[in-house]
Amino acid sequence: MSKTKVLIMGAAGRDFHNFNMVFRDNDQYEVVAFTATQIPDIEGRVYPPELAGKLYPKGIPIYAEEELRDLIHQLKVDEVVFAYSDVPHEYVMHKASLVLAAGANFRLLGTKDTQVKSTKPVVSIGAVRTGVGKSQTTRAVSRALRELGYKVAAVRHPMPYGDLAKQAVQRFGDYKDLDYHQATIEEREEYEPHIDNGVVVFAGVDYERILREAEKEADIVLWDGGNNDLPFYVPDIHIVLVDPHRPGHEVSYHPGEANLRSADVVIINKVDTASPEGIAKVRESIFALNPDAIMIEAASPIFVENSDMIRGKRVLVVEDGPTLTHGEMKYGAGIVAAQKFGAGTIVDPRPYTVGSITETFEHYPKIGTLLPAMGYGDAQRDDLEETINRTEADIVVVGTPIDLGRILEANKPMLRVRYELQEIGQPTLLEVLEAKFGRKK
Repeated sequence: MSKTKVLIMGAAGRDFHNFNMVFRDNDQYEVVAFTATQIPDIEGRVYPPELAGKLYPKGIPIYAEEELRDLIHQLKVDEVVFAYSDVPHEYVMHKASLVLAAGANFRLLGTKDTQVKSTKPVVSIGAVRTGVGKSQTTRAVSRALRELGYKVAAVRHPMPYGDLAKQAVQRFGDYKDLDYHQATIEEREEYEPHIDNGVVVFAGVDYERILREAEKEADIVLWDGGNNDLPFYVPDIHIVLVDPHRPGHEVSYHPGEANLRSADVVIINKVDTASPEGIAKVRESIFALNPDAIMIEAASPIFVENSDMIRGKRVLVVEDGPTLTHGEMKYGAGIVAAQKFGAGTIVDPRPYTVGSITETFEHYPKIGTLLPAMGYGDAQRDDLEETINRTEADIVVVGTPIDLGRILEANKPMLRVRYELQEIGQPTLLEVLEAKFGRKK
C-alpha cells in the first residue's frame, strides 16, 4: 500500500508535537512538508533528522504557508493537518476550503492522539485567547501547590526559534540557563517569572522526552500553555481563563472553545477592569458550554516601582508582543499603568520604528500607539532596542512579563509593570487544588 502524503500547517509548536505523536516512525504516512506562519523566519528551515526519526534521514522541509496551494499540487499531498492556535473559527474553515479546493483532505487532530500521559499528576493552564492572564495564573497555581507541600516543575508550551535539534529538551533553573540557551525575548517573558518564583521550567521540541525529565524533579507537573492551545499532556485538572474584555471570543476562536468545553475550572479574569456586560456575556458562555465547571472570578492588579516618575511625562508604552499581534488586544498592563499613574502623553512609536518592528505594524495595523515587544531573534531584538531609543519620549513603561532593561540598552528610564492574579471571593485556587490533591504528608 502507498503511504498517505501529509502536509502539516503550523507555527513551530503544535505542528512539531503532532508530528512527534502521530506521524514519527509511522510508516503509514509520509510527511512531505511543514508550512509555517505567525513566527518570523521559520520557513526555509528543516525539521531536523535528529527529531524527525528514522523515516526522515534528511529531515522535513518547512515552507511559508503562502505556498500551501502550490505545495499540495507539487508534492501530491493527500492530507493537510491544521496545527496552530489562536485563530477565528472562520479562519480555520477558509484554510479548509483552500485545501479542499486543491484536492486534499483537511484534518484536525484531537487530544486522544496527541496528549502524553504522565506518571505524575498534571495541572494544566490554558485560555480561550492569547493575553488573558495565563502567566500570573500559572504563578498563582505554582505557589498554591507549593503551599500544599508539593514540588512543582513547569513545562512551557513550545517556542523553538533557534536550532531545533539543540532545543529538543531544555531546562531553565536560573538566568544563566536563559543565556546559555540564547533565549529570545518571547521565551524570557515566559521563563523568567517561573525562575523568579523558584520553579524550574522545561521546554523545547520533543515533549514526551521533556515530560520524562520534568517528572524526575516534581511531585506535580504544571503545564503552562501558550496562545489558546490545548494541553500536550493529559491533565488531572484543567484550568482555563476567559477574558471579559473580549466577550464572545471564548466561543469563536480555535482551539479556545475546545479549551472552554474541556475545562474543570474556568477563571473569569480582569473583572476589576471589564464592563458588567462583558462579564455577563462570558459567564453565559460558561454556563452554556460547560455548566459543570468550577468558576472563579479574579483580577490582575498592577504594581509599578517609582510610579511617580510617570506623572505628566511623555510615555512610550511597550506591551507583550503576541498579545497585541495575533491576540488582537488593544492594550495591556503597560497602558493601564500609564493612565493610572497620570502619563501626560502616550507617544506613538510608529514614526520611529525600524526593520522588523516596522513590518510588524504593517502586518498588524490595528496595534495603534503601543509598541509590541517583538524579539523572536537577535535582529528583531536589536530593532526593538533601536525603536525605543529613537522614540522621542521621556520614559518607557514596560508591560511585558520580564524586565526588558536586563537585555536592552535604552537611552531613557524603563519602568517595569508587575501584575499578579488576585482571586475574588470563593472558591480560591488553593481550595480547589487542595480538594483535588490534598496536602502532601
